[in-house]
Amino acid sequence: MAGTGFYWDEHTFWHGGGHYAMLAPVGGLVQPMVAGGLPEGPEGKRRLRNLLDVTGLLAELEASSAPPASRADLERVHPARFLDRFKALSDEGGGELGVRAPFGPGGYEIAALSAGLALQAVRDVLHGDRRNAYALCRPPGHHCGAETPMGFCLLNNIAVAVRAAQAEAQAGRIAIVDWDVHHGNGTEAIFYGHADVLTISLHQDRNFPLDTGGIEDRGAGPAEGSNINIPLPPGAGHATFVEAMMRIVVPALGRFRPDIIVVACGFDASGVDPLSRTLAGSHTFREMTRMMMTAADQLCDGRLVLVHEGGYSELHVPFCAHAVVAELASSKIEAADPLQARIEGQQPDAALAAVFSERIGTMASAFGLE
Repeated sequence: MAGTGFYWDEHTFWHGGGHYAMLAPVGGLVQPMVAGGLPEGPEGKRRLRNLLDVTGLLAELEASSAPPASRADLERVHPARFLDRFKALSDEGGGELGVRAPFGPGGYEIAALSAGLALQAVRDVLHGDRRNAYALCRPPGHHCGAETPMGFCLLNNIAVAVRAAQAEAQAGRIAIVDWDVHHGNGTEAIFYGHADVLTISLHQDRNFPLDTGGIEDRGAGPAEGSNINIPLPPGAGHATFVEAMMRIVVPALGRFRPDIIVVACGFDASGVDPLSRTLAGSHTFREMTRMMMTAADQLCDGRLVLVHEGGYSELHVPFCAHAVVAELASSKIEAADPLQARIEGQQPDAALAAVFSERIGTMASAFGLE
């Protein structure tokens, strides 16, 4: 039986983020940071890969790199004029084309490689060469629109993979479930008028971007209803994430009946992430993965791919992702989360949890799922 694929490449860890101090460009009164620039650095992902090796889980996976996405692959999503500008600036030493999406020399090639990892993961699962898969992509992709890099994202990795699968007649109907804590605005924009792709985003309400991610944004024209936003309140916690998955995401997938499910797997909902306040733990990501595996088994012969997006706690991301990959691989190998007790102690009390549950119910009704 085909195993779980794990797609990664050392070159993606060499992507440079430019002269930033967290979210602010260096200059004026903004002092450079000793330890780096953007929160989206390589160490969380590199530490994940190392943790998989140290625990022995990597040996249970089908690990490999992949070819970069080709120009034809990229042009199914991103216009030639944008790709030309990106390549030229990359060749000149780097710069920035969007909002908080800088890159250094070779940024174009590294971004194409990141997209290629997602594309190969989807392709191999659809061909039956892998049971399911995890693509450790860097830079991430879900904020990038067709011509608008944003929020550390230079190309939309998942969109490139989805359109390649459809162009190669591997899949017709594809569902994208985005549990990165920030709204998947780029993916939403790319597929907003396309009824063959269901886009679902669970995110912290009004975190980033500030002006997108509302429940009223449902898709356009014949695709109305094919976009679902689930804005969660700060402090949501484990139970709220699981309830949103159970009452909204899983029923929406059942109604859509995809040929494959692709998850935009960010870990920035972590209870110790510097860019969110939603208090998820590694057990949250494990449980959501389990739910997606069950849905995939019931709807599309188990075809499921997770693509790494955000997550900015270099300590916690590896443990969250290890839990996810172990679940995907049905492995007994565990990596004890050193922050589990801390995060469990921060969960909302019963009264607040009831308020959050009512909010989930209201959204489920609005989407016609209850």
